[in-house]
Amino acid sequence: MHTSNPVCLLILLASLAGCSTEPPRDLSNSCDIFAEKSGWYRDALEASERWGLPVHIQLAIIYQESRFVHDAKPPRDHVLWVIPWGRISSAYGYAQAKDSTWDWYIKESGNRGADRDDFADAVDFIAWYGNMSHKLAGISKWDAYNQYLAYHEGHGGYKRKTYNAKPWLKQVAKKVAARAQDYHTQLSRCADDLDTGWDLWPF
Repeated sequence: MHTSNPVCLLILLASLAGCSTEPPRDLSNSCDIFAEKSGWYRDALEASERWGLPVHIQLAIIYQESRFVHDAKPPRDHVLWVIPWGRISSAYGYAQAKDSTWDWYIKESGNRGADRDDFADAVDFIAWYGNMSHKLAGISKWDAYNQYLAYHEGHGGYKRKTYNAKPWLKQVAKKVAARAQDYHTQLSRCADDLDTGWDLWPF
């Protein structure tokens, strides 16, 4: 006779929950995000170790870009303000990376087969881009405000200071910086509980 093991069942259910593509239930708390989404903490930490962009800044950018929706897309444009037409941008996924920028990332990072709707690839992309912002525009990897401006405007636009003509964007960047600080504070309290197997926590 077949008998089910309740402990194995609970482990299986927890594993399935961690693999779900649904956004985390509480987006305001980085500890809760990582506790709910199995593997995300390690993904973000590995991206940080590879490229140097802190985990809390990765999360703040994803929150702003997609609210952690894996297949997020920009709204459709409309013909005569009524008929849906093509998307206003090729941006897609957690990081809202555009086709051309994603192709650049794959070429430069060597992450062949990377998908924009995969969290591990998305955080690696964001951390890589932050590293490029540091190299090309001299932005500190810990400066969430300017990292986001460069992320939104591109490195050329950032160096031309195109954001100065967009007061709304500066306000958004301030929100990203504030959220990054909140995530940082939260993570400082729960890092040991999330993964005691890691010797380094680069936040």
